[in-house]
Amino acid sequence: MAKFWYLVCMITFLELSKLAISRPEQVPTPPLPVLPLPTFSQLKWQQRELIMFLHFGVNTFTDSERGTGKENPSIFNPIGLDTKQWVTVAAEAGISLMILTAKHHDGFCLWPSKYTDHSVISSPWRNGHGDVVQEFIDAVKTHGGGGIDAGLYLSPWDRHDKRYGHDLQYNEYYLAQLQELLTKYGSVKEIWFDGFKGKEARNMSYYFSDWFAMVKELQSSINIFSDAGPDVRWVGNEKGSAGNTSWSTINGTLLSIGSLSTLDSPTNHLFLYFNNASYLNTGDPKGTNWLPAECDVSIREGWFWHKSQSPKKLSQLLDIYYKSVGRNCVMLLNVPPNSTGLVSESDIHRLKEFRTAIDTIFSTNLAEKCTVKVSSQRGGEGGGFGPENVLDNDHVWTYWSPKENKKEHWIEIKVPNAEEGMKFNVVRIQEPIGLGQRIIKHEIYVDGKKVVQGTTVGYKRLHRLEKVLHCRAVRIIVKESKGLPLISSIGLHLDPYWKP
Repeated sequence: MAKFWYLVCMITFLELSKLAISRPEQVPTPPLPVLPLPTFSQLKWQQRELIMFLHFGVNTFTDSERGTGKENPSIFNPIGLDTKQWVTVAAEAGISLMILTAKHHDGFCLWPSKYTDHSVISSPWRNGHGDVVQEFIDAVKTHGGGGIDAGLYLSPWDRHDKRYGHDLQYNEYYLAQLQELLTKYGSVKEIWFDGFKGKEARNMSYYFSDWFAMVKELQSSINIFSDAGPDVRWVGNEKGSAGNTSWSTINGTLLSIGSLSTLDSPTNHLFLYFNNASYLNTGDPKGTNWLPAECDVSIREGWFWHKSQSPKKLSQLLDIYYKSVGRNCVMLLNVPPNSTGLVSESDIHRLKEFRTAIDTIFSTNLAEKCTVKVSSQRGGEGGGFGPENVLDNDHVWTYWSPKENKKEHWIEIKVPNAEEGMKFNVVRIQEPIGLGQRIIKHEIYVDGKKVVQGTTVGYKRLHRLEKVLHCRAVRIIVKESKGLPLISSIGLHLDPYWKP
């Protein structure tokens, strides 16, 4: 009898052991990523969505857009400069990164660089003891509440310095100033480079590889922006508009910094210019580099403050938002301080309107009150990849994943009360880009009628429809993708400002 119970116990133990061993094997694993992938810094940058540029310098006092380099530093005297006001304005507008023009093409430095006297040292502001960069950084740290980071722009083209045009001497000078900015002022989250120079500029080569290596050595978590990255690319225009198809991937070997910087190019180069601009604008589905686009645009007509100019209309800013953030990019909005050293009241008013509009449109997700059905689900019910993930607050690491080897993948949002329906005119779709960008083509059907035939999605895709729809069901069908299509978030929103 004892032997019998011993055998029973042993069999039970072995069966439980098998269960314990096999249980982890039954938990579905995440799908493999689709390369290339964003770095941690690139992922954080993408989630910012809206960032700010601050064009400020001698041009602010000469009513010009491009300085000559011959300006007398004595004209720079922003007697009411208050960088804390800049940061407060940015915070109220929902900005998380502010980029200051530490030096523009005119060569005037907003910090007391020891390598030139063409700077705030030679100005009457603060009796020659001021440092705009330091005050800017301090304001970001102190008044940004921890939610705002700093970035800097250091123009490669310098119309003042006599070393410009002499490759070795000027590159040494430029690197020295980079070292000053990246060692003296603490953490900088984005450094902005461009290859722009006018047709009258002296011929010279920029040592971009040396500059980038130095930047990464000094601040490893920084993102480097330029026409060709290496971390963030230009979108190819200054209208703030990305392509209807917008890939975060691109082939970096096909790009060169400065090739798209000016339309002063000879006619035989115009085809190359526009061809490359289009490539930057849309990206490349076969791209080997994760190099997302930043859409730079000014709140006014010019980049520097001009008394005669006014901010863009709210409808224009919203249109830019849909064509930048809504097309898988980050919107870089320039807000230039005036000659007093403050952001103008008219710009502040427009920014408040802009933020209110964004919050009004997207604070309510009508899909949250609906049921969600899918074509299939990886790992089955309870496997962790269900449709409930598209309605949570994590837009990166929780997502719906269909099963492998299925021909059609769809997700449907349905109103529980068919008689009530829902009214919306914006559809939001997001991919978990931490696992790569996948969706190539998708379609949206409302109550069985196709209303959108789209291409890429990426971090965020916003489809603004031609009219407000009153419906019961919305189905998103992924027609083509790289690997399994994954969707991290879906939203149905009502935009009351949209008057097509």
